[in-house]
Amino acid sequence: MDSGTGEGSTSFTDDYETFISTTDVDLLKRAWRNEKAAPEILQYEAALVHRIKEQIELAEQNVEASEADGEDPLTMSLYQMDLDRTQFLLRSYLRVRLQKIEKYIFHILKTDESLNRLSDEEQTFAASCGDDLRAHLKETVLSKLPTDYNSELKQSAASEEDDMGK
Repeated sequence: MDSGTGEGSTSFTDDYETFISTTDVDLLKRAWRNEKAAPEILQYEAALVHRIKEQIELAEQNVEASEADGEDPLTMSLYQMDLDRTQFLLRSYLRVRLQKIEKYIFHILKTDESLNRLSDEEQTFAASCGDDLRAHLKETVLSKLPTDYNSELKQSAASEEDDMGK
């Protein structure tokens, strides 16, 4: 029985590294599942999203070129299905993040820690969404309340600080 030293162990190590290696799509799946399961917004995976976008663009070019070359329709269908699956994962990952931003907008805008987890585009979206929601609330509800209650972050006049958005 080999104790793991010598020539026999390199084959096992290579097989194990191949087995545990993850592709960008696997990493995106993990990021998507984590984002869906986490109660707070997680750190934006900028490098991963950039690589996935490049891979999608390259795959689209390859599918178009292969279709023009008269590649087997079944093979092309499988490539297109894989491409569609990757696009779905990316869109769903970004959609989940936007839903969390909309749901927890005041908390995210109030804390630097949460705001720093967002991409530049998400930060712009959050600021715009927050401004729009504040304006809407002031126009429709808050302007009709007594002055002690006319803040979107305060629930009671007895509270010295904001009770919402913590």
